[in-house]
Amino acid sequence: MNPAKDRKLSQLALNALGAFEAIGLIVITLATLVAGVIEVKTMIDARTVTLADLLLLFLYLEILAMVGVYFRSGQLPVRFPIYIAIVALARYLVLDMKSLDDWRMLGVTASMLLLAVAVLVIRYGHVRFPYDEKLKDRDLLP
Repeated sequence: MNPAKDRKLSQLALNALGAFEAIGLIVITLATLVAGVIEVKTMIDARTVTLADLLLLFLYLEILAMVGVYFRSGQLPVRFPIYIAIVALARYLVLDMKSLDDWRMLGVTASMLLLAVAVLVIRYGHVRFPYDEKLKDRDLLP
């Protein structure tokens, strides 16, 4: 094994993965923007705005915020997908409330509560046990 050759191969692989990651995030951003524009056009054509429309637009904004945070910091806080899941469940509950039976409604609300508790636990962990940036940087060195 040649450590210098392995290091070059690892760097090449990391660069390729980074490029695919950036392309994927750009595709997600463009798709979210197109979906948002289509939703706004639908609201304008219908001349009405419902709670479901607003929640859907909020989901789009959360996705864009998540992508923005990733591009700025290179990290994705695990809370963002959880927030998106909570809003998606709330939208599902609002849209299908009349057709949901009691147990399904209880399951959806319990899921939302569980996700909210997960956010609290994660936030508590970040405050109580903050990351050591120096240690993280040291771990990245070859």
